[in-house]
Amino acid sequence: MTERRIDSLLNAMWEDYLTLNPDARRIHDLFAGLNNGVVINDHIALRTFNNDKVCLDKIARPFLEAGYQPKGDYRFDTKKLVAKHFEHEDPELPKVFISELLVEELSEEAQAIINSLVDQVDARDLGKDIFCYSGRHWDIPFATYSQLLGESEYAAWMSAFGYRPNHFTVSVNHLQSHDCLEALNQLLLDEGFSLNDSGGLIKGSPDVFLEQSSTMANRIAVDFSDRTVEIPSCFYEFALRYPLPDGTLYQGFVAASADKIFESTNVTGR
Repeated sequence: MTERRIDSLLNAMWEDYLTLNPDARRIHDLFAGLNNGVVINDHIALRTFNNDKVCLDKIARPFLEAGYQPKGDYRFDTKKLVAKHFEHEDPELPKVFISELLVEELSEEAQAIINSLVDQVDARDLGKDIFCYSGRHWDIPFATYSQLLGESEYAAWMSAFGYRPNHFTVSVNHLQSHDCLEALNQLLLDEGFSLNDSGGLIKGSPDVFLEQSSTMANRIAVDFSDRTVEIPSCFYEFALRYPLPDGTLYQGFVAASADKIFESTNVTGR
């Protein structure tokens, strides 16, 4: 993939994301106004299932072809997830964080539902760069979504939204207006945005070289096969990275913090 193609893909993913998270545009415009129009994206997050047809490695394909390299592996036992993050040698390109649900760790009923959804994905679509923001490839009744929700918030989100960015992330290190998450979070609260307070508003610390916070996902109307229901969609994250002993900024992720960030799309109580 050429550099122009990856830029086009990232821009298309951003525009798709904004249709699901209108708060992100408002927040982006807020920070752009405070930072001479410059808001740098730290990373993008994508979700999938560990079914061979749509596994993490398949979702990573267009990024690997564009020169991204795998850098970190993560596991989230409680949420039954594994993840990898990918980086490009061009520091202007955002990191890509891809997680996948360990379907075999769910009930047989949930496994059957998920496998039936994946069966409806046309394998030819997987070879297209736009698969990353192609949305849902299946019909699903609300009761089936609710059944998955009873076992896994992540599985339910995937069943409702399919393949598209789960969140984008503001790089606080590149903001002139704010150099700490406390002040940034307070600004967002003052502006009326809801923040994820699971584990505290700020996840992580300078000791682990990364602090993160996020909004709670916008609720939007989703068309199920039998009804339309408002459910949480996508959220906006904010990341502040700290220098390692060698002076370079930490570029990885902290599993304990990311575990709480996942809850930004939760429907049920934390």
